[in-house]
Amino acid sequence: MIKRLLLMGWMMMTFVYAQRATGEAGESDALGGARGADPLPVIFDTDMGPDYDDVGAIALLHAFADSGKARILATMASNKYEGVAAVINVFNTYFHRADIPIGVPKGAAVDQRDTQHWTDSILTRYPHAIRKNSEVPDAVVLYRRILVGQPDHSVVIITVGFLTNLAGLLQSPADGYSSLSGLELVKRKVRQLVSMAGKFPEGWEFNVFKDSTASRYVVAHWPTPVLYSGFEIGVKIKCGLPLVRDVSIQNSPVKDVFRISLPQAADDSAGRSSWDETAVLVGIGGYQPYYTVRRGQMLVAVNGSDRWEDSADGRQARLVEARPVAEVQAIINGLMGHQPR
Repeated sequence: MIKRLLLMGWMMMTFVYAQRATGEAGESDALGGARGADPLPVIFDTDMGPDYDDVGAIALLHAFADSGKARILATMASNKYEGVAAVINVFNTYFHRADIPIGVPKGAAVDQRDTQHWTDSILTRYPHAIRKNSEVPDAVVLYRRILVGQPDHSVVIITVGFLTNLAGLLQSPADGYSSLSGLELVKRKVRQLVSMAGKFPEGWEFNVFKDSTASRYVVAHWPTPVLYSGFEIGVKIKCGLPLVRDVSIQNSPVKDVFRISLPQAADDSAGRSSWDETAVLVGIGGYQPYYTVRRGQMLVAVNGSDRWEDSADGRQARLVEARPVAEVQAIINGLMGHQPR
């Protein structure tokens, strides 16, 4: 326990250093280079199922909330398999935030769950008040309800799944919550979008091509600064083994997911690649000193492939490694082992 507390203290000091190293707030702040002292209002959007790095990501999200760095406004599913709302509620409940609003797409969306059967296991073992997707609102409606109540240019949206909900939000009309269109509402209320999406400089990436229509729309129309953590960033960061081997952590759904899933793939013998965790890490903690950014624009083809086009004045940016992978890996592993207060 003492060792873990020391590690957590070191990690928090690291992020303070990262914030100070960026200098005065400005355009780098808009891209996530610096963070203020107040908790960052965050909406977390996840496909939570086909892979299990989403589980590490939601653990990081709650660890940052417990440290006072983030205020979780909502947890959205971009996947619609029956039970995804309950799965998200398991983790929110475990971290003592059972009342965090959850949204699920009610229209056309990807319907794909895990192949390792960890979702069934945690739903059986851990408490959750939500049982069915029908018990939670449509994600786009919830986005509009949450955003309208926030200060202008304040919300960071972190998406680690499909861009289905964001495309729906941008195209949503005025409603009872706001007279603004979705595009206008995002432009007024959102500070930044941080997305685990794309494979750079070009390639195929799961979150992008599974709903390529939504991806094409969002990357072309999103009106605020965007920061991408591409496939190439997370693939080398192998996490989960320290958590699984930590005998002091008991009755943890986060540990159970990695305990169940890691042995099922030979490629995961050193740990699972940490794609989604990196988006939460930089979205809340800031990207410096571990990364720099390259400005430009992600372009998505009709077939779902993507490529990067550099532009010095681009509103979008992607992460570029600046420190050894092992340093980020240690931070993510430590945060994944965070226990609820």
